[in-house]
Amino acid sequence: MGETPSKMIPLGTKAPDFSLTDTISGRTHSLSEMEGDHATVIMFICNHCPFVVHIIEGLAEIPVDYDKENISFIAISSNDIISHPQDSPENMTRFAERNNFTFPYLFDSDQEIARAYGAACTPDFFIFNKDLRLAYRGQMDNSRPGNNIPVTGTDIRNALDNLLAGEKVNPVQQPSIGCNIKWK
Repeated sequence: MGETPSKMIPLGTKAPDFSLTDTISGRTHSLSEMEGDHATVIMFICNHCPFVVHIIEGLAEIPVDYDKENISFIAISSNDIISHPQDSPENMTRFAERNNFTFPYLFDSDQEIARAYGAACTPDFFIFNKDLRLAYRGQMDNSRPGNNIPVTGTDIRNALDNLLAGEKVNPVQQPSIGCNIKWK
């Protein structure tokens, strides 16, 4: 299992807009129509990566816990489905249903959005403030497959709590570690 870290793009970066198909609803969504009032969480994930599989239950709980806070959660898969057919849109739909996603799971077929965001691995998290400026990028928490640290979402939750309180998010942030995005 290879380990690829997040690129840790500069804080304050403006969120690139996109228009992608949701594999759950079949609808096309743009960032501008889905952005949250307080924050927007963009999560690059996939179906097969052991790092994603390890955190997926805890990850699916975070949007439920922040349901009343007008925060938008958006998952995107950018993996090449020729080399990794388990990440196909049909399998994305099944994965979302199996894991009770309450957020869209978008397919980035040409990988342009992953490149625009500087996504490097799955999972890779980007949290934007109400002005769609990057406030957090990196890991969900310190849990990794086999390290026996519980999945809590602490890093993401702390960033969201700070944004909701109108406070600055701590700029000392840890990169996510995961499988590299499967580039074409």
